[in-house]
Amino acid sequence: MLPLRAAAGFVLVAMLAVTTWASLQFPLWKTPREVLTHPWFIATLFDTYFAFLTFYVWLAYKETSNLARVLWLLAILLLGNIAMAIYLLRELFRLPANATMEDLLLRRKPPQTA
Repeated sequence: MLPLRAAAGFVLVAMLAVTTWASLQFPLWKTPREVLTHPWFIATLFDTYFAFLTFYVWLAYKETSNLARVLWLLAILLLGNIAMAIYLLRELFRLPANATMEDLLLRRKPPQTA
């Protein structure tokens, strides 16, 4: 799972860096109308948010709490890949060293009581 941790960590750091840089260059709320109404901007926005929702479907399957599902949905819709990388890192660091990809992808089973 170490390569996945590294990849998710890289995404998190890169997104924080590029978002900070872009914010310091030009505030988001000052994006020109020509950009906001450009067909490729709109298509990219749809593509991005559908990807967020696709990731969220897996997250909603994994999470058992409705409150957690709602909070993660809001985080993903507001922060995008930053929130997604944080969620993936959280899941990866919860796994034991000998975990499989199945352990990552499937819902955790509650402990069996005797």
